[in-house]
Amino acid sequence: MSRSLASKLVVILVVLAFFAALAAPGSAAAQSASQRVVTIRDAETENLVRRLSHPLFRTAGVDPGLVRITLIQNRAINAFVSTGNRLFIHTGLIQQGGSVRELIGVLAHETGHIAGGHLARMPEEMRMAMLRAIGGMLLGGVAAAASGDSGALAAGMLGGQASAMGEFYAFTRAQEQSADQAAVTYLDRLGWSSRGLESLLIKLLDQELLAVGRQDPYFRTHPLSRDRLEFARQHISQSRHADAPTPPGFEDSFAMVRAKLDGFIDAPASTWRRYPPTDLSTPARYARAIAQFRSGRIANAVAMVDALIAEAPRSPWLHELKGQILFEGQRPAEALAPYAQASALAPDEAMIRLSHARVLIELGQPAMLRQALGELEATMRTERDSPFVWRQVAIAQGRLGNMPQADLALAEEALLLGDARSARTLATRAEAALPAGPQRLRAQDLRNAAAPENLPQGRGR
Repeated sequence: MSRSLASKLVVILVVLAFFAALAAPGSAAAQSASQRVVTIRDAETENLVRRLSHPLFRTAGVDPGLVRITLIQNRAINAFVSTGNRLFIHTGLIQQGGSVRELIGVLAHETGHIAGGHLARMPEEMRMAMLRAIGGMLLGGVAAAASGDSGALAAGMLGGQASAMGEFYAFTRAQEQSADQAAVTYLDRLGWSSRGLESLLIKLLDQELLAVGRQDPYFRTHPLSRDRLEFARQHISQSRHADAPTPPGFEDSFAMVRAKLDGFIDAPASTWRRYPPTDLSTPARYARAIAQFRSGRIANAVAMVDALIAEAPRSPWLHELKGQILFEGQRPAEALAPYAQASALAPDEAMIRLSHARVLIELGQPAMLRQALGELEATMRTERDSPFVWRQVAIAQGRLGNMPQADLALAEEALLLGDARSARTLATRAEAALPAGPQRLRAQDLRNAAAPENLPQGRGR
């Protein structure tokens, strides 16, 4: 084989690797492939996203309970869906958003992808694109072998790749247009304005002029064209909901969440520049209180949050923040009351109840440990797959002297973490010590699930 032909075959492998990377789960966000993904959990932010997205899901005929939403800590504007009805939202979509309408527009668009089953068809389109690219390469190889001209291979390879990629990108552009059409339909059904989708497209249109490395990930994962913007504008010109106000509380909640994310994610100095002392709005004071906390000024932060609580005493998020400041400021006894208040005001927020449980466990009194187990049981309604929650259950049970129950919880944690050997050991020990009943049956189930013959190949044994 000539060196020239060998080099062309290397390029073939590169092209195949490119398609394989595109087909990988979650690869819709190209930036995630080379960067460490940091997910965040925050009850207030998650509550806002649910309030905005669940009406859209229901309008689209999608069960909200079947969509898993994950927040990614990343300043870039982006949101995308992956297989299994998983919706990923960058915090930058909120931090850089001009209003709650832009977030609503993106959520409506992503709902269109979910309802349309676009991700389900993506692997087949990937496969066909790869086959078309390989076909062009093989034809070029035949021509090269017949003529002895390695240029024939290069021409076939480039032509096949260009054709395959052209058809694939046509497919993705069609998906984006379909999702836009679905989005404005859902928004009209709800009586919500589509102007947020328009303003986001305007904001991203300038991305076309940037080099690929500088383009926002949303532009790269959602092919943009002026046709999409014109479609949005045409719809708005005809929609009777074009200037409909957002539902009460949406904009205020968005401003508070944006300030909170700015306070926790950005450096305190950046927060103070963005929210100077002259800004007396509630979101600005919220962000500055968080910046004080992150700078180690616990007393100042508590005083500022107390002032906010005096104005909005029924805000679970403010009580939660006060509890967090005190707990992480090594004052757990003082943190108990605000966390208890937050839990009472937002009983369906698993993250708040988990935090309340952690304070109760830290204080360690038997009555508090039993109360903590009640809070953790409530948390399990939505967080049963969280190893951290099972670890807290194990700690509380262990401190109460309930070692078989602690072993059972640790077995749950170990299996979720992929440590099958530990899961088997702990489940076997729990099964031997637990009385007949549901817990012993669960220990048996865990032991069987962690048996080598029942494990997916390659998992810890």
